[in-house]
This record gives sequence, structure tokens and C-alpha cells, in this order.
Amino acid sequence: MGVSIVTGASRGLGRALAAGLVRAGWSVVIDGRDRATLDPAADVLRALAAPGARVVAVPGDVTDAEHRSQLVAAAFELGGLDLLVNNAGTLGAAPLPSLGEYPLAELRVAFEVNVVAPLGLTQEALPLLLDAPRPRVIDITSDAGAEAYEGWGGYGAGKAALEHLGAVLAVEFPSLRVWSVDPGDLRTAMHQAAFPGEDISDRPEPASVVPAFLALVESDRPSGRYRVADLRPVAPAESAESAESAAVVA
Repeated sequence: MGVSIVTGASRGLGRALAAGLVRAGWSVVIDGRDRATLDPAADVLRALAAPGARVVAVPGDVTDAEHRSQLVAAAFELGGLDLLVNNAGTLGAAPLPSLGEYPLAELRVAFEVNVVAPLGLTQEALPLLLDAPRPRVIDITSDAGAEAYEGWGGYGAGKAALEHLGAVLAVEFPSLRVWSVDPGDLRTAMHQAAFPGEDISDRPEPASVVPAFLALVESDRPSGRYRVADLRPVAPAESAESAESAAVVA
């Protein structure tokens, strides 16, 4: 299949995506800030991996340039890089404050994690990606990056910025597929932090959206913004025009 980097893969959506990839035969480089969480996740992924698929865990923080270099170096050792999934992120200030009260220091941290770090990793990975026959980048985004929700201004502004960076990157590098994907509300620790004390058990598990992501990775859909709710496997006979119409313009 190929080699992928999935950031923030010690839990939640990142771990679910990494599991789907290794089951499908991909080798993955994963990261997480806490080795105590990352190493057990890597062990689970290795147990799930298809024959020949490898799992390399690199503990660290995506805001650290040296760590980003280590991730790309690990992919190089596996043979190259075909897919980068920028999944690691932060909610920012919580409970969610209004923009009139948003602590600017925390906003800077959120932008460093949600915008600067993904671009930095993409920059680091570009030489390997552009050597791949079908280079692909997935930036995990949110409806908060496209809609105005009270309390979600800091997080949403970062996701909107990330989406725009991805759109420009796709124009600058036409051979690179850059997809911004909104997975919808999921039962994750980040989502729980956004709604402290609330029962979020009605939200779907992260694994439920993995088939849509895998279908996207193997598709020829154009660069753009997509919602998982709208993704489905593209039949071979489906025209390029219909695939274009499925893209959601940010």
C-alpha cells in the first residue's frame, strides 16, 4: 500500500485511522506526546497490522521542529512517504470562552498546534511526498472552521486557517492531493473537553468514520474540503465531473 505518517495517533481518531491503515497493509509512523500512552497504542496497531505492514512510534510534540524531522526520517527508513495525516490538534482554551474573553496566550498556543505545526510537518515531508507516485495529505478539520458557533472562535479560526493553507498548497503543488476532512462529532477526549460534564455517548466512535477515510485515500477525488458524512467509495465508472461536484468549497 505505502507509508503514512499519522500524528496524534495514541488515542481517538488518530489511533483509529492508524488502525485502519495498518489493517489495509499500510506501514505507519505515529506520534504522541505521552510515551506511556503511545507505546501501548503502537503495540495494539502491530497486532492488527496486515503482513508486511510496520508500525514505528515516535514520541514527541508536533510543535517541536526536531520531532517533525524525526517523523519524516522514520518514514524515509520505511521506504518513503505516500500519505501524511495531520490529525494532532488542541481544543485550546476550555471551557470554551467567547472571543471577547479569549486568553491571547492560549490562542497563540492553539494556533501553534493547529496551524503552524501541520504546515511545518508538511514542509518537512514535501521532498518525500513529491517523490511518491500518488502523494496525499489529509488535514483533519471541523465544521467549526466553516460555521460560526458561539465559543468555538479560537478553535474554528485555526481550522479555517489550516483549510486555507491546504487549498493554497494544492494549487502550488498540483501533483499533491490535499484534502481537508471534517469527521463530524465523535466520541473523543477532545469533544468531551468541549462539553464538560455532558454525556457524549450518543456520538459515534472514531472507528465508525475510518472506512470513509480509507475510501478517500484510495480515490482520485480532487483536492478540497470534504465532510465524512458526504464521502462514499467512488465507483470506477463514476465520472470526474461527479467527483468534482462532491468537493465542498471552504
